[in-house]
Amino acid sequence: MTLEQTGVLSREELAKLPGMPSEERMRRGPVVVIECGQEIPCNPCEALCRQGAISVGDPITNLPVLDEDKCTGCGLCIAGCPGQAIFVVDMTYSEQEATVAMPYEFLPLPEKGQVVEGLDREGRAICSGRVVKVVNPKAFDRTPVVTVAVPQDCAMSVRNIAWQKQR
Repeated sequence: MTLEQTGVLSREELAKLPGMPSEERMRRGPVVVIECGQEIPCNPCEALCRQGAISVGDPITNLPVLDEDKCTGCGLCIAGCPGQAIFVVDMTYSEQEATVAMPYEFLPLPEKGQVVEGLDREGRAICSGRVVKVVNPKAFDRTPVVTVAVPQDCAMSVRNIAWQKQR
């Protein structure tokens, strides 16, 4: 099934995107993962990247291209993506866990240390995770970024979280 058929990128489509880092780069530390698969006029990620690691170029409908050697995994591009298609994955977080930093536009926000369910691109719960950081500076224009520790084998699939507010 394809993005056009399901609204969700398939593993095959993801692998072909110019915004996907190599496995070798993933082993070196935090890096951006750009899951933008539609050629639409958009380039905030390019403008936000202080390292010059993301380029869209001309025409503005090009898919964003990642220069993985320039990317520091800072995550400034996450909140600026109107399609919520940018994540930062750190496979070096620990021996068993990786972190996934993602845009999160729901209230209330989860809190550091909170246990959450990691959801895949289709909204299915696939693992348990733990919130390690929540940032929401004014510069992010009301798009908080939540970083969650998940099992390493789930890091390239977790793209959202679900949780219950503690009473």
